[in-house]
Amino acid sequence: MKTSYMRWFILCFTFLLVAEATGKLFSQTNVEFEKKIFSNNKDQFKAAVKELDAGNELYKLGGGNYMLALEHFAKANNFNPNNALLNYKIGECYLNSIDKTKSITYFENALKLNPKCSPDLHYLLGQAYHLNLEFDKAIAEYKTYKESLLPEELTLYTKEIEKKIIEATNGKELIKNPVRVFIDNLGNTVNTIYPEYNPIINADESMMIFTSRRDNSTGGEKDPIDFKYFEDVYISYNIGGTWGAPINPEKPLNSELHDATVGLSPDGQILLIYKGKKGGGDIYESKMEGSQWSKPDWLSKVINSDYHETSASFGPDGRTLYFVSNKPDGYGGSDIYMSKKNDKGKWTEPVNLGPVINTEYDEEGIFMHPDGKTLYFSSRGHKTMGGYDIFKSVFEGGKWSEPENIGYPINTPDDDVFFTISANGRHGYYSSASAGGYGGQDIYMITFLGQEKPVINNNEDNLLASLTKPVSETVIEPTVEIKSNNLTLLKGTIVDDISSSPIKATIELTDNIKNEVIASFESNSATGKYLVSLPSGVNYGITVKADGYLFHSENFDIPAATGYNEIVKNIRMKKIEVGNKIILNNIFFDFDKATLRPESKSELDRLVKLLTDMPTLKIEISGHTDNIGSAAYNKTLSQNRAKAVVDYLVKNGIDAGRLTYKGYGFDQPIAANDTEAGRQQNRRTEFKVVSK
Repeated sequence: MKTSYMRWFILCFTFLLVAEATGKLFSQTNVEFEKKIFSNNKDQFKAAVKELDAGNELYKLGGGNYMLALEHFAKANNFNPNNALLNYKIGECYLNSIDKTKSITYFENALKLNPKCSPDLHYLLGQAYHLNLEFDKAIAEYKTYKESLLPEELTLYTKEIEKKIIEATNGKELIKNPVRVFIDNLGNTVNTIYPEYNPIINADESMMIFTSRRDNSTGGEKDPIDFKYFEDVYISYNIGGTWGAPINPEKPLNSELHDATVGLSPDGQILLIYKGKKGGGDIYESKMEGSQWSKPDWLSKVINSDYHETSASFGPDGRTLYFVSNKPDGYGGSDIYMSKKNDKGKWTEPVNLGPVINTEYDEEGIFMHPDGKTLYFSSRGHKTMGGYDIFKSVFEGGKWSEPENIGYPINTPDDDVFFTISANGRHGYYSSASAGGYGGQDIYMITFLGQEKPVINNNEDNLLASLTKPVSETVIEPTVEIKSNNLTLLKGTIVDDISSSPIKATIELTDNIKNEVIASFESNSATGKYLVSLPSGVNYGITVKADGYLFHSENFDIPAATGYNEIVKNIRMKKIEVGNKIILNNIFFDFDKATLRPESKSELDRLVKLLTDMPTLKIEISGHTDNIGSAAYNKTLSQNRAKAVVDYLVKNGIDAGRLTYKGYGFDQPIAANDTEAGRQQNRRTEFKVVSK
């Protein structure tokens, strides 16, 4: 009796194992959409087949039609949930949607019902696990898929499969050491039920421009390819730390077709947008003119080619452009190139950034930080954990550093593209189709927390001090705040000294050591606002010029390890009127001497040009000192310095009869002499309009 029972148990157990392995067990039996199977339910079967056929027609088209197909497939699946091929197709539709990980259940069902319903089932299930951070399961599925391939298929697909396995392995390592960040949805003031993506910000994080496919687009029409509204550019302003309701600037910036954000100058005055065209796509440039954006102009035939130019970013000088193109002379599908403007304002022949940055795969979504040396970009190559990941590389010592993955959870196994970061390095912005969003892709803000602070015990070894000798008259003290972002943002408004009306002025940035202009910007004509990014390690001369006004100059010598600073400098411009005078802040003398230093040349040459352009103008050059030393000594020193300036002007063709000079010593202070800062302000050279 006992033996018979055991035999019966073994037979039943064996049957269960065989049935499960062959997909023939109860609800896990594959059920085809055949009339004879559903003969008792003809009407519902007929309706389900109709939905299935409608879904299949859309499924064949792919792209944006997957979600439309899903609506029909879901109804057919409600009638018959045990069809392997239908489960597979629903899984593939979800894999091409926002809710990619919903595909797992359907792929698993398909696998149980009929493992051979599609030859790439294991591969797609591996992708679904991969996207859900189930890396070991993903690797197992990729390997199973590889083992199923025929010899000729192995030749075609081995490299792709091996890359997926490497990406999943990278993902396992990256999630072990997540970066310390907060990632916050910007909320329904900015985000809608429609897609929002490609956010870009100006350097001081006061303005964000992004792309959206919402229902109030300029044309109000949908793209016939994916049935979504055409892309438009939208703008949101940061007021008191809160992003305001986005504004559609409408025409001429936006059009009835696709208009997508690409790049923004650090001062927010020049916008780069992408417009598609047959066979490719190009980059266009729009400028802020007062309160209106200009009609976008095709950037340049040097930049735009017969291929796709999809992403671009300005360097802080406004004369360097980094951009992405898939033209065939690169290292991979899409590469990053750089072009510079020449003295005539024309873009020069682009240079490929080389194999350290570019890979045999695609690079995309570039952003040059306002420090002028830190490049953020997305790549399918390098050490990615799947799809595009965001990387960072720094240009130092004449070469790019090995790109560094900026880490999980910013990067995910899905595509992570179009990342931008504020000048101070505290906030980053990107778009994601994360669960819990408002619909489609949403814009998120990343708050970087930095490294955890180690516990430090006080002892004498911690009490360190260093003394540095200033190399010019104005020095910004090196207070390192964020190690990777050594730059200064200079911003403010430029107005008329009497009326306080905004002025459209040209701001010239000069390298005082090299005596060359390195950048030129304009203030906004409607607001007078300006913003200039000053990467560290340069002695800058800044000159503000406007028609009918005396030029205004400033000097900033910024050491290489300055850290991040913001300086607000509101500038009041004086008209060229008798009695008006200005300080020449970029004229320097050797210590305690009247010898002009080479760094003074650019400022002196500007004065020569002013006097040449206005041949009847007569001026007085005056020298001033602090109160260290005797009155007689300072009078002599200041007079000799003023004379040195006049001598330079005469030597460069200015009639001596138009020039007078005088030394005032410390008789006319503009600040208290009881601090070094005050004494520094009092040590100055001025010029005054004597007659026009």
